[in-house]
Amino acid sequence: MTRLVLQGPNLTSEAASEIAAKLHGSVKLDTNYAVIELSQITASDMQALRETYEFDINVVPAGFEPQAAKLLVTDMDSTLINIECVDEIADFINVKPQVAEITEAAMRGEIDFETSLRQRVALLKGLEVSALERVYLERLQLNPGAEVMLKRLQQQGIKTALVSGGFTFFTERLKQRLGLDFTMANVLGEHKGRLTGEVVGDICGAQAKADFLLAHCEMLGISPAQVVAMGDGANDLLMMNEAGLSVAYHAKPTVQEQASIALNYCGLEGVLGLLQLQYN
Repeated sequence: MTRLVLQGPNLTSEAASEIAAKLHGSVKLDTNYAVIELSQITASDMQALRETYEFDINVVPAGFEPQAAKLLVTDMDSTLINIECVDEIADFINVKPQVAEITEAAMRGEIDFETSLRQRVALLKGLEVSALERVYLERLQLNPGAEVMLKRLQQQGIKTALVSGGFTFFTERLKQRLGLDFTMANVLGEHKGRLTGEVVGDICGAQAKADFLLAHCEMLGISPAQVVAMGDGANDLLMMNEAGLSVAYHAKPTVQEQASIALNYCGLEGVLGLLQLQYN
């Protein structure tokens, strides 16, 4: 049995019923999403549906059981939050265009992430550490649906983790603010109130993110098949490939192509529809 999940601001019960009829499936309508059960669907049918309707249409992988999910692991920059923190920090030292160009290339997978991070952080050398607080207070916002998603997952007893190629300055504040269970990110070097232009310790890149997911599965006594992993950039792919459900959130094309799920119309609350949970 194939499960098709429909969701997004433009979804209507009429459209859901129309798709179910086209595919000879049965539809279950919820306030915020619809689930269609059918025998099978071809790639060409999926492409045609996505070209016709302006809401998210995804097939839940056959081996993933929504009710068995125990852990969400999400990226931070441009996934849980609305900005790339390093780009915004760079704005305070007038190098944002240079840093943003490197960031974009890294997220597309054109530059090795670890190399790109060192290049970007080097450009921040000499900036007052107080600029980080300004970025957090003045520019960082949660992406739509973040708090609804996290609150509902936590009510279900699903653990929540934030793993980022960004910086601990931001992940630790978000951990406290949102009640997250686990975090990992990079440490910015500082001396006498200014950034040194270096990253302290090992870099949290693509492999480190995947290792983080697997280590927490072992710690919690769960299988990677019970994990939802979400991101938007190339450095999220190794982590996402380990999970039972991989979600590309408003992501780069290469990430959408490789993820099991692509959310382009929904906010982060779309994760709840994939797990067939009420939004509350």
